[in-house]
Amino acid sequence: MDFMKHGTNQRPTPFFITAPLPCPYLKGKVERRMVAELVGRGATSLHDTLSKVGFRRSHGLIYAPICQDCSECLAVRTVVDQFSPSASQRRVLRANRRVIVSEQKAIATSEQFDLFSKYQDSRHAGGDMATMDLFDFQALVEETPVQTFVQEFRTEHGQLIGTCLIDLMGDGLSAVYSFFDPDLKSESRGSYMILWLIKEAAQAGLDHVYLGYWISGCGKMDYKAKYQPMEVFVANTWLQLRPEEFNNEDYY
Repeated sequence: MDFMKHGTNQRPTPFFITAPLPCPYLKGKVERRMVAELVGRGATSLHDTLSKVGFRRSHGLIYAPICQDCSECLAVRTVVDQFSPSASQRRVLRANRRVIVSEQKAIATSEQFDLFSKYQDSRHAGGDMATMDLFDFQALVEETPVQTFVQEFRTEHGQLIGTCLIDLMGDGLSAVYSFFDPDLKSESRGSYMILWLIKEAAQAGLDHVYLGYWISGCGKMDYKAKYQPMEVFVANTWLQLRPEEFNNEDYY
Protein backbone atom coordinates (compact mmCIF):
# COMPACT_ATOMS: atom_id res chain seq x y z
CA MET A 1 0.00 0.00 0.00
CA ASP A 2 1.38 3.40 -0.98
CA PHE A 3 0.66 5.80 1.87
CA MET A 4 2.31 8.65 0.04
CA LYS A 5 -0.57 8.96 -2.42
CA HIS A 6 -4.04 9.61 -1.24
CA GLY A 7 -7.32 11.09 -2.43
CA THR A 8 -8.92 11.38 -5.83
CA ASN A 9 -6.27 13.72 -7.17
CA GLN A 10 -3.46 11.36 -6.00
CA ARG A 11 -1.41 14.19 -4.55
CA PRO A 12 1.21 12.98 -2.09
CA THR A 13 0.40 12.97 1.60
CA PRO A 14 3.35 14.59 3.41
CA PHE A 15 4.74 12.72 6.41
CA PHE A 16 7.32 13.95 8.88
CA ILE A 17 9.27 12.44 11.78
CA THR A 18 9.24 14.03 15.22
CA ALA A 19 12.35 14.75 17.24
CA PRO A 20 13.25 12.10 19.84
CA LEU A 21 11.60 12.60 23.23
CA PRO A 22 11.55 10.57 26.46
CA CYS A 23 9.00 7.76 26.21
CA PRO A 24 6.01 8.39 28.52
CA TYR A 25 5.51 4.65 29.10
CA LEU A 26 8.89 2.88 29.21
CA LYS A 27 11.63 4.28 31.41
CA GLY A 28 14.88 4.91 29.61
CA LYS A 29 13.34 4.63 26.15
CA VAL A 30 13.08 7.36 23.52
CA GLU A 31 9.96 7.99 21.47
CA ARG A 32 9.73 9.11 17.84
CA ARG A 33 6.63 9.32 15.67
CA MET A 34 5.71 9.36 12.01
CA VAL A 35 3.08 12.07 11.59
CA ALA A 36 0.78 13.27 8.82
CA GLU A 37 -1.63 16.19 8.78
CA LEU A 38 -5.33 15.50 8.22
CA VAL A 39 -6.52 18.29 5.94
CA GLY A 40 -9.00 18.88 3.15
CA ARG A 41 -11.72 16.71 1.70
CA GLY A 42 -9.61 13.57 2.00
CA ALA A 43 -9.07 13.88 5.75
CA THR A 44 -11.77 11.36 6.72
CA SER A 45 -10.63 8.78 4.17
CA LEU A 46 -6.98 9.17 5.15
CA HIS A 47 -7.89 8.88 8.82
CA ASP A 48 -9.74 5.61 8.18
CA THR A 49 -6.96 4.21 6.00
CA LEU A 50 -4.14 4.96 8.42
CA SER A 51 -6.10 4.01 11.54
CA LYS A 52 -6.54 0.55 10.05
CA VAL A 53 -2.76 0.16 9.90
CA GLY A 54 -1.99 1.26 13.43
CA PHE A 55 -2.09 5.08 13.37
CA ARG A 56 -3.88 7.27 15.93
CA ARG A 57 -5.35 10.77 15.71
CA SER A 58 -4.47 13.74 17.91
CA HIS A 59 -5.95 17.12 16.99
CA GLY A 60 -5.49 17.53 13.23
CA LEU A 61 -2.65 15.03 13.04
CA ILE A 62 -2.43 11.27 12.72
CA TYR A 63 0.65 9.43 13.97
CA ALA A 64 2.33 6.09 14.62
CA PRO A 65 5.41 5.27 16.74
CA ILE A 66 8.59 4.48 14.82
CA CYS A 67 10.99 4.26 17.74
CA GLN A 68 14.53 3.04 17.15
CA ASP A 69 15.32 -0.30 18.80
CA CYS A 70 11.82 -0.59 20.28
CA SER A 71 8.54 -1.92 18.91
CA GLU A 72 6.61 -2.39 22.13
CA CYS A 73 3.70 -0.03 21.31
CA LEU A 74 1.06 -2.01 19.46
CA ALA A 75 -2.24 -0.68 18.13
CA VAL A 76 -5.14 -2.70 19.54
CA ARG A 77 -8.83 -3.07 18.84
CA THR A 78 -11.67 -5.15 20.27
CA VAL A 79 -13.64 -7.40 17.90
CA VAL A 80 -17.17 -6.28 18.68
CA ASP A 81 -19.30 -9.18 17.44
CA GLN A 82 -17.17 -11.72 19.32
CA PHE A 83 -17.03 -9.83 22.60
CA SER A 84 -18.73 -11.34 25.63
CA PRO A 85 -18.37 -9.57 28.99
CA SER A 86 -16.66 -11.46 31.78
CA ALA A 87 -18.26 -11.95 35.18
CA SER A 88 -16.41 -8.91 36.56
CA GLN A 89 -17.45 -6.82 33.55
CA ARG A 90 -21.08 -7.81 34.05
CA ARG A 91 -20.74 -6.57 37.63
CA VAL A 92 -19.42 -3.25 36.29
CA LEU A 93 -22.43 -2.97 33.96
CA ARG A 94 -24.81 -3.64 36.85
CA ALA A 95 -23.05 -1.13 39.10
CA ASN A 96 -23.45 1.57 36.43
CA ARG A 97 -26.95 0.72 35.22
CA ARG A 98 -28.30 4.06 36.39
CA VAL A 99 -25.63 6.13 34.65
CA ILE A 100 -27.09 8.48 32.05
CA VAL A 101 -25.14 8.74 28.79
CA SER A 102 -25.68 11.57 26.34
CA GLU A 103 -23.99 12.41 23.05
CA GLN A 104 -22.63 15.93 22.65
CA LYS A 105 -20.90 17.81 19.87
CA ALA A 106 -17.11 18.02 20.05
CA ILE A 107 -17.22 21.31 21.95
CA ALA A 108 -15.27 21.61 25.19
CA THR A 109 -16.98 22.85 28.36
CA SER A 110 -15.58 24.16 31.62
CA GLU A 111 -17.40 21.33 33.43
CA GLN A 112 -15.55 18.76 31.33
CA PHE A 113 -12.25 20.56 31.89
CA ASP A 114 -12.72 20.55 35.68
CA LEU A 115 -13.24 16.79 35.62
CA PHE A 116 -10.32 16.34 33.21
CA SER A 117 -8.01 18.31 35.55
CA LYS A 118 -9.14 16.32 38.57
CA TYR A 119 -8.47 13.08 36.69
CA GLN A 120 -5.01 14.21 35.56
CA ASP A 121 -4.00 15.34 39.05
CA SER A 122 -5.05 11.97 40.48
CA ARG A 123 -3.93 9.53 37.79
CA HIS A 124 -1.22 11.26 35.74
CA ALA A 125 0.35 13.93 37.95
CA GLY A 126 3.62 15.06 36.39
CA GLY A 127 2.59 13.99 32.90
CA ASP A 128 2.37 16.34 29.92
CA MET A 129 -1.43 16.45 29.98
CA ALA A 130 -1.48 17.45 33.66
CA THR A 131 -0.20 20.89 32.67
CA MET A 132 -2.95 21.54 30.11
CA ASP A 133 -5.08 24.63 30.63
CA LEU A 134 -8.62 25.22 29.39
CA PHE A 135 -7.43 26.38 25.97
CA ASP A 136 -5.27 23.26 25.56
CA PHE A 137 -8.24 21.11 26.53
CA GLN A 138 -10.44 22.96 24.08
CA ALA A 139 -7.94 22.18 21.32
CA LEU A 140 -7.89 18.50 22.31
CA VAL A 141 -11.64 18.25 21.93
CA GLU A 142 -12.41 20.65 19.11
CA GLU A 143 -9.45 20.47 16.72
CA THR A 144 -10.66 17.57 14.60
CA PRO A 145 -11.04 17.26 10.81
CA VAL A 146 -13.07 14.02 11.09
CA GLN A 147 -16.44 13.07 12.57
CA THR A 148 -15.86 13.36 16.30
CA PHE A 149 -18.30 13.48 19.19
CA VAL A 150 -18.30 13.45 22.97
CA GLN A 151 -20.18 11.07 25.23
CA GLU A 152 -20.93 12.42 28.69
CA PHE A 153 -21.64 10.05 31.57
CA ARG A 154 -23.72 11.45 34.43
CA THR A 155 -25.35 10.31 37.65
CA GLU A 156 -29.11 10.38 38.07
CA HIS A 157 -28.63 13.77 39.72
CA GLY A 158 -26.79 15.24 36.75
CA GLN A 159 -23.22 15.09 38.09
CA LEU A 160 -20.67 14.63 35.33
CA ILE A 161 -18.61 11.54 36.20
CA GLY A 162 -17.01 10.64 32.87
CA THR A 163 -16.31 11.89 29.37
CA CYS A 164 -15.15 10.06 26.26
CA LEU A 165 -13.92 11.72 23.06
CA ILE A 166 -14.71 9.42 20.12
CA ASP A 167 -13.95 9.33 16.41
CA LEU A 168 -16.40 7.59 14.09
CA MET A 169 -14.64 5.36 11.55
CA GLY A 170 -15.96 3.34 8.66
CA ASP A 171 -15.55 0.09 10.57
CA GLY A 172 -15.71 1.14 14.19
CA LEU A 173 -15.38 3.63 17.01
CA SER A 174 -12.01 5.02 18.04
CA ALA A 175 -11.62 6.01 21.69
CA VAL A 176 -9.45 9.12 21.35
CA TYR A 177 -9.35 9.98 25.04
CA SER A 178 -11.47 9.33 28.12
CA PHE A 179 -11.42 10.48 31.71
CA PHE A 180 -13.57 10.02 34.78
CA ASP A 181 -14.02 10.98 38.42
CA PRO A 182 -11.12 9.26 40.24
CA ASP A 183 -12.99 9.45 43.57
CA LEU A 184 -15.53 6.87 42.39
CA LYS A 185 -13.19 3.87 42.19
CA SER A 186 -15.66 1.20 43.28
CA GLU A 187 -17.93 1.79 40.28
CA SER A 188 -15.11 1.26 37.73
CA ARG A 189 -16.20 4.17 35.54
CA GLY A 190 -13.30 3.77 33.11
CA SER A 191 -14.19 0.13 32.46
CA TYR A 192 -17.84 1.03 32.09
CA MET A 193 -17.08 3.60 29.38
CA ILE A 194 -15.23 1.02 27.29
CA LEU A 195 -18.01 -1.53 27.79
CA TRP A 196 -20.50 1.12 26.74
CA LEU A 197 -18.46 1.85 23.60
CA ILE A 198 -18.42 -1.84 22.66
CA LYS A 199 -22.18 -2.07 23.14
CA GLU A 200 -22.73 1.12 21.13
CA ALA A 201 -20.54 -0.17 18.28
CA ALA A 202 -22.49 -3.45 18.24
CA GLN A 203 -25.81 -1.64 18.03
CA ALA A 204 -24.49 0.45 15.14
CA GLY A 205 -23.28 -2.66 13.28
CA LEU A 206 -19.62 -1.64 13.55
CA ASP A 207 -16.85 -4.23 13.70
CA HIS A 208 -14.29 -2.75 16.09
CA VAL A 209 -13.57 -0.47 19.00
CA TYR A 210 -10.07 0.98 18.60
CA LEU A 211 -8.36 1.44 21.98
CA GLY A 212 -5.08 3.05 21.00
CA TYR A 213 -1.69 1.59 21.85
CA TRP A 214 -0.93 -1.25 24.22
CA ILE A 215 2.38 -2.32 25.76
CA SER A 216 2.54 -5.78 27.28
CA GLY A 217 3.31 -5.50 30.98
CA CYS A 218 2.84 -1.71 31.13
CA GLY A 219 0.66 -0.91 34.13
CA LYS A 220 -0.90 2.14 32.50
CA MET A 221 -2.10 0.02 29.57
CA ASP A 222 -2.87 -3.37 31.11
CA TYR A 223 -6.59 -2.58 31.32
CA LYS A 224 -6.91 -2.74 27.52
CA ALA A 225 -6.15 -6.46 27.49
CA LYS A 226 -9.39 -7.14 29.38
CA TYR A 227 -11.61 -6.50 26.38
CA GLN A 228 -11.25 -9.78 24.53
CA PRO A 229 -11.05 -10.83 21.81
CA MET A 230 -8.36 -8.23 21.17
CA GLU A 231 -6.54 -7.80 17.89
CA VAL A 232 -3.04 -6.32 17.70
CA PHE A 233 -1.46 -4.81 14.59
CA VAL A 234 1.87 -6.52 13.98
CA ALA A 235 3.87 -7.31 10.84
CA ASN A 236 1.42 -5.28 8.73
CA THR A 237 -1.64 -7.25 9.73
CA TRP A 238 -4.18 -7.58 12.55
CA LEU A 239 -3.78 -10.73 14.62
CA GLN A 240 -6.29 -11.96 17.18
CA LEU A 241 -4.32 -13.07 20.23
CA ARG A 242 -4.55 -13.52 23.96
CA PRO A 243 -2.19 -11.02 25.58
CA GLU A 244 -0.77 -13.64 27.94
CA GLU A 245 0.35 -15.67 24.91
CA PHE A 246 1.81 -12.74 23.04
CA ASN A 247 5.51 -11.92 22.74
CA ASN A 248 6.39 -8.88 20.64
CA GLU A 249 9.77 -10.26 19.56
CA ASP A 250 8.14 -13.20 17.79
CA TYR A 251 6.63 -10.89 15.20
CA TYR A 252 9.51 -8.55 14.28
